[in-house]
Amino acid sequence: MAGPRRDTRGIVDAPGLFARVRFRRREPAPALRPYLEHYWLIDWDLEQPYVSHVVPHPSVNVVFQRSGTLAPHGEVAGVGLELFTQKLAGRGRVCGVQFRPGGFRPFAPHRPVAEWTGRRVPVADVLPTADADIAAILDPDDEDARVAALDTHLLGLAPRPDPQALHAMALVDRIRTDRTIRRVARLTEEEGVSARSLQRLFAAYVGVGPKWVILRYRIHEALERAESGAVDWPALAADLGYSDQAHLVRDFTATVGVPPTAYAR
Repeated sequence: MAGPRRDTRGIVDAPGLFARVRFRRREPAPALRPYLEHYWLIDWDLEQPYVSHVVPHPSVNVVFQRSGTLAPHGEVAGVGLELFTQKLAGRGRVCGVQFRPGGFRPFAPHRPVAEWTGRRVPVADVLPTADADIAAILDPDDEDARVAALDTHLLGLAPRPDPQALHAMALVDRIRTDRTIRRVARLTEEEGVSARSLQRLFAAYVGVGPKWVILRYRIHEALERAESGAVDWPALAADLGYSDQAHLVRDFTATVGVPPTAYAR
């Protein structure tokens, strides 16, 4: 792992969000890096409420939050199937853990990750935790202390090495980085497995199917390109493996809520 990602993939109107909140990604302890993408920390103090939107990654997140009059709490957020919308108001703080796709199962080995897909459940229902852990994570104003508390909490869960988890993580990494992987059939052929076997692996360790992952990473790239300015949409559709621009427009609109050209404007 070469440090946390610096892209804004998945964040709708990233400049608008970053103008209103303090957002950072931090690297976890070395022993946790095989399982985690990064920690993400957000602090805000707003005079006017702001609604943030995120097109979720195919990742499980553990989210510790303190906001307004709500008591500090922690949640396990399974892979989000729809656009995630969060209203930020007043003062608040979030300390989040984004797991690598496939990396959460070693921390909760007794249930398939698909069980949490589309759900947000109290962290204590999934992982051993205590109120003291949540306070130690959220209370410090020192950012390094928060990161250290997250490290301590997760290392205390003693994730169990799992070859199947490593396999799932490697496959999703390949989908994310190899733009020639546009169809599940290509992946099954090169891996020498059946589509059914691949589907079972992804359900157990990622939480969504390989076709969904391929589509979601396409939309992330289209969203990032739309943020960058002028886009040749027919060329981008072809580049992402769509048969035509109309199919890209359909998927983008269904995921983000507006057509790509309207979003770019």
